Amino acid sequence: MADGTYRFQQPGAGQFFFQTQSQQHSHQRHLLRNGTGSPTGRLKFNHETPSPSRSPPLGQASAINPFTMYSQTHQQQHVIMNGGQAHQRFGMQIPKFQTQSHHPHPAQQPHHHAHHNQPPHAVGHQHNFSGGALTSATPHFTPSHIQNGAHTNLDEDLDESMNEHWQQQLQLAAESRQSSSPHYNARTVAQQTKGIQIAPSQPEPQENGVHWKNGTVKLKAASRQGWHALDFGGQGLRALSTSLFNYTFLEKLYLNHNKLKVLPSEIGQLRKLSHLDLSGNDLTELPIEIGMLTSLKQLLLFDNSLRTLPYEMGYLYRLEILGIEGNPLEDVLKSQIMKEGTKALIKYLKETMPVHLPPPDRYWHVLEEPSLDKVTVLSYNILCDSSATQSHYGYAPVRVLSWEFRKELILNELRSHDSDIICLQEIDQGSYNEFFREQLAYNDYKGVYWPRGRAMGMQEDDAKAVDGCAIFFKGSKFILLDKQVINFGQTAVRRPDAKGQDDIYNRLWQKDHIAVVIFLENRQTGSRFIIVNAHLYWDPAFKDVKLIQTAILMEEITKLSDTYSKWPACLDKTAFRFSEAEGESQVMPEPAPSMEYTSGDQIPLFMCGDFNSSPGSPAYNLIANGHLTEEHPDLEKRMYGNLSRIGMTHPFKMKSAYSAIGEMSFTNYTPDFKAILDYIWYTSNSLHVSALLGEVDKNYLQKVPGFPNYHFPSDHIALFAEFSVKGKKGKVVEADFGPQRN
Repeated sequence: MADGTYRFQQPGAGQFFFQTQSQQHSHQRHLLRNGTGSPTGRLKFNHETPSPSRSPPLGQASAINPFTMYSQTHQQQHVIMNGGQAHQRFGMQIPKFQTQSHHPHPAQQPHHHAHHNQPPHAVGHQHNFSGGALTSATPHFTPSHIQNGAHTNLDEDLDESMNEHWQQQLQLAAESRQSSSPHYNARTVAQQTKGIQIAPSQPEPQENGVHWKNGTVKLKAASRQGWHALDFGGQGLRALSTSLFNYTFLEKLYLNHNKLKVLPSEIGQLRKLSHLDLSGNDLTELPIEIGMLTSLKQLLLFDNSLRTLPYEMGYLYRLEILGIEGNPLEDVLKSQIMKEGTKALIKYLKETMPVHLPPPDRYWHVLEEPSLDKVTVLSYNILCDSSATQSHYGYAPVRVLSWEFRKELILNELRSHDSDIICLQEIDQGSYNEFFREQLAYNDYKGVYWPRGRAMGMQEDDAKAVDGCAIFFKGSKFILLDKQVINFGQTAVRRPDAKGQDDIYNRLWQKDHIAVVIFLENRQTGSRFIIVNAHLYWDPAFKDVKLIQTAILMEEITKLSDTYSKWPACLDKTAFRFSEAEGESQVMPEPAPSMEYTSGDQIPLFMCGDFNSSPGSPAYNLIANGHLTEEHPDLEKRMYGNLSRIGMTHPFKMKSAYSAIGEMSFTNYTPDFKAILDYIWYTSNSLHVSALLGEVDKNYLQKVPGFPNYHFPSDHIALFAEFSVKGKKGKVVEADFGPQRN
């Protein structure tokens, strides 16, 4: 690279790290891009042209080195500012053209977790370009760049497309060509912190965390990482070390005006980047991993040799400025941005993106040989149709988010696993009744469903869109003994200790989340199971609500399990014989006697769902450890009756199925949020895990910024596990099996 490193730190602008340049002058190619002797029709450089490195002379000016950013002569010269002259200690040109204010695509705000704000930028970046240079600049598209050798009247095309989008391209491109000196951007920021920055006429917040007030710059509280921007501009670099891409905290990266011919695929690791400048290199293509940079708001590619762009750039749904002027880009791409701007081009790439090859099947981890009395369980948050919107998932093509496409993908996945028990969250009432219930019946499934509480009192058509929880089970394997629903808010207000507890009514009761509970018996073995399917509230601002919902869930399951332990055995199993399908000659074994249990905690229990809680969180610990301490810190001294005054305990020895392999790396995967939210809990005293469905292929994830996509129909992934029932501790009750077969 160059000879050593230099860290420049100025209070008020964050800290900028850049590498020094040992050479006194830039490469000749940089001279061309500054306008001297350019064969491409760009602005010719002369001493009359304003530039960021020199002010227009008033009378006799001192000799100017076009490669020196700042000199003593600047301090006494006048500069052109918005068409007039202003006398400053040091002048930075302000263009007449005002950059069009872009409104970025709304940040992803999934319904099941917190709004994740983008990290603040550490340094301010202002484009400085003179109006005179802009008006004399010409776009860097020539007839030789038109595809298929067809010559068109480019001037007429440009006249028609000279709208705000293309004006912005011309401004930024010309500005980029004047920034070829070493560390131009870092030095600009450094000068801005010396008191010479001119404040806007009106205070306006800056997205990089720097905001203006009374003409001064103030900084947010500094994080432990002291700098977030790196400037390698104008260094003549021909290659990049892969170590650079370990700086995953970077938010701005300047690689402009070098000699790069290849951009490493590791660029996809810098997922916090909001600004990437690759202008003035020799790039002929971009890696598909560029699509992983979903936080990008500005991507500058001026003056390269790009003829096409990867479709994966369609993932860059937050991109506001894509600089492509100076590239022999295909007409179909160039026209999109010339006429309609960056957003239109990104949308075009996203919607025309071809379907990639699917990832390898997730690995099936066999932990031990299952017993004869085994059961498989699947849990899946399928993302309800009303939540699958472009405002939440702007990186996903419209077809991917359509329910007609996603429901078929979900159904195929459920059928491929052929689980004994399926627990689905975020399944709306219409989809359950009109699609899944009917389709899964062909695969021997029976279902139980409840929508969330808001569906009560709604018109029938409106209630169809309300999501809830569904449990499907193999009808040939299980008998349904009982079904219940737990509405956390309604259950809380009915508690005897709820009187006078305002937080129960103001915070908990308003959330209509539910859990569905069914009680099953295995037709052949007589073993009984409690199956719970729950969906808890997501918002971290209501962590007290999530914790109390978990406490109520465990409290209600405890009551139900005690009731089920006293449930009578099935003495007459003639009615429970499962009729054989027509044409089948397989002889089913005789049903075993029903198991009876002396206490509720002896009944095998599965508890599935989207708990919106990570491992180690209070809700997770309450389930795993069996108790909630009084006045828990997460309750923030709010009043929830005895649950907050004296806490609660539950009798179950619960374990997460995936804790057997150290938990998954994630169960929810989006550009801004990757976390473990979903679990299959089981009682370890009566069950043990024998096999688990593993992770999504890591190589595949390096090219996919988030779900849903063409292969994963939800932002969650399915959890699938196989269990064996431990030695039966209950007592066997003899049963009358009716007339025997011959």
